[in-house]
Amino acid sequence: MTEPARTVRIPPLPPHERDEKANELIAPLAVNGRDLNIFATLVRHPRLFNRWSAFGGTLLRRGELSDRDRELLILRTAWHCHADYEWGQHVRIAGRAGVTDEEIARVVAGPDAPGWSGLDAALVRAADELHGDSYISDGTWKVLAENLGERQLIEVCMVVGQYHLVAYTLNSLGVEPEADAAPFPE
Repeated sequence: MTEPARTVRIPPLPPHERDEKANELIAPLAVNGRDLNIFATLVRHPRLFNRWSAFGGTLLRRGELSDRDRELLILRTAWHCHADYEWGQHVRIAGRAGVTDEEIARVVAGPDAPGWSGLDAALVRAADELHGDSYISDGTWKVLAENLGERQLIEVCMVVGQYHLVAYTLNSLGVEPEADAAPFPE
């Protein structure tokens, strides 16, 4: 497997180089008064950034999946994609969503690790199957469908796909994790 880029290929757009549109797009996404590298980099393509951030924001802030379920999917996707940026950001978000440190470590071990509930194991397995086969197996789907509604089932696929897109992009552009982000697991 090819390792993600470790050098910055497209750097974040510095504040002094941003036009009015870039400032308008990035301002609402500041975290504790600072611009995250993901947004400061992707805003270099304002039209695409505008559409992508609306879609991603729907999944992240206004989706039908519980925050916890969504974060298990994202973390497993980040792990599969060796996405250090994505991992670092979502470990923090997962913790706020009620995912314990033990469960975050278990994400790396996978769906067969002891301690998962049936739904949690199915979510992690769904991320595995989508990553490997581009399809959720009947057995995994059955468990998901016993626990989730139709809209949530659609979102399972969309969340994994969205975060593959993010991983592919950030890994290839060489977007650096913030200094205070959780490190990618060994």
